[in-house]
Amino acid sequence: MAVAYPVSVFHFQVEWGGSRIGFTEVSGLTVELQSIDYREGSSLEYHVSKMPGIPQYSNITLKRGIFRADNEFFQWLNTVKMNNIERRDLTISLLNEEHEPVMVWKVKEAWPCKVEGPSLNSTGNEVAIESIELCHEGLAIETP
Repeated sequence: MAVAYPVSVFHFQVEWGGSRIGFTEVSGLTVELQSIDYREGSSLEYHVSKMPGIPQYSNITLKRGIFRADNEFFQWLNTVKMNNIERRDLTISLLNEEHEPVMVWKVKEAWPCKVEGPSLNSTGNEVAIESIELCHEGLAIETP
């Protein structure tokens, strides 16, 4: 009988606008539901009830190596005009050994709220990494 292991975090893909883009790291796939305390004044129970409130989504950070003449992040950031920006839906998939999705995060109405260039160091020998932080309006989690 084969031993089943949990899925590793290093095999994933990010898609937006119909194209697949390579990233070295994705973080911030978080949904948190606010808790609302409620107690009716005539209740015979000596405690408050907890109800789910509005979901809050953390910003998503994507990191990747910098390539010559590839400034798509900055071009997207530069589309910002007075309260108007191009929003995109993203799909982030965690893949198994057969390159099939095991878990999928669908991000709705994302837009760049921060783009960060690499940390430069005259004695360093690392790859130059840029990051983009995305604000969004929803995160659906699917398990195909």
